[in-house]
Amino acid sequence: MNALAPLRYIPFRCLIAGRTVNALGNAFAPIALAFAVLDLTGSATDLGLVVGTRMLVNVLFLLFGGVLADRLPKHLLMVGSSLAAAATQGVVATLVLTHTATIPLLIGLAALNGMVGALAMPASAAILPQTVPADVRQQANALNRLSLNGAALLGAPLAGVVVAAAGPGVGIAVDGVAFAISALCFAPLRAVALPAAEATSRSNVLLDLRTGWSEFRSRTWLWVVVAGFCVLNAAWTGAMVVLGPLVADATIGRRGWGFVLAAETAGMIVGALIALRLRIRRLLFFGVCCCVPFGLPVLFLGIYPHLWVLVLAALVAGLTIEQFGVAWETTMQEHVPADKLARVYSYDMVGSFIAIPVGEMLVGPISGAAGVETTLIGAFLLTTLASLAMLSSRAVRTLRHELPEPGPQLVAKPVGESTA
Repeated sequence: MNALAPLRYIPFRCLIAGRTVNALGNAFAPIALAFAVLDLTGSATDLGLVVGTRMLVNVLFLLFGGVLADRLPKHLLMVGSSLAAAATQGVVATLVLTHTATIPLLIGLAALNGMVGALAMPASAAILPQTVPADVRQQANALNRLSLNGAALLGAPLAGVVVAAAGPGVGIAVDGVAFAISALCFAPLRAVALPAAEATSRSNVLLDLRTGWSEFRSRTWLWVVVAGFCVLNAAWTGAMVVLGPLVADATIGRRGWGFVLAAETAGMIVGALIALRLRIRRLLFFGVCCCVPFGLPVLFLGIYPHLWVLVLAALVAGLTIEQFGVAWETTMQEHVPADKLARVYSYDMVGSFIAIPVGEMLVGPISGAAGVETTLIGAFLLTTLASLAMLSSRAVRTLRHELPEPGPQLVAKPVGESTA
């Protein structure tokens, strides 16, 4: 099968163009915001509060975003969210550049940014399988992630250089401009009309949420993996987003930290190239197995924070976690009905992300009491145990992936075309 077949379809090209530009700008955001807060107060606890607040609000609004995505035109949610995010990042950049930023202001803007992002995330995830035929869905997911990671690979070291040379405010401004450009890329996508029976059966938001929950809890493999990633994401994000810049400032420097993040993304690119060609019946099992080494950068950040060791560990972690990413997206799209996919994605995102702000907010006080090295080793152990717990589920180990039969390509239905 031609690995580049999804690029034949215009809606898919519009989608990945917007996401790629967005990813390029977002590569600047974590580095720029982290060092903006550290320049302001030098406190890991303050940094945890800022990034944790964004994620907390994001999680609170994700379920509502899933309902909206199954009710309204998905591309309009994506365009509106991108424009709103551009505005909030523009305000943050202005505050940082004019030296008027305060922690309460940054927390408030982070909350607003998290809300607008939540309204579009389920739509962005659920629209991809509607832009390509089913037989190239795995390749489409791999190409989508390849483009995102390629943009991040370019953006991370560039962000490190820009933040070191021009300051965090400029880095945040770049992210705001990228959001505005991505809105233009998403605009040509047309909405996918829901089947009439589904559209008329919906009475209220609670009914939609209940339907999405029933789809989510009825699949053991789904909630087991989501529960595992609840723990894994909290441990990994607290370690890498909050403690990572703190350790980097004292050891490898800000530019070096940008290269570590870039190495992780480079590993993801290699991983996506591998995933383009994989034909595995137990695709989800393979993907979860690849989660086991994901915590290596956290371990070496704690016990041996030297640049090239961290770069190598991040490279391995990126390569392996990308196998999971492609496997997970493909499995969700294959086994969940399309008209309920956005709501199920929203439950997936809430379950996976809900503990992240807790980890980000608590890791500062925990490291202050137990020490940074001990906290990082503990985070590594949590990521590894979470991966092994997911593998203990028979539903995860035995779920089968439908391999496409070799033969002529199907013609994709353009986004927005009626099924009648």
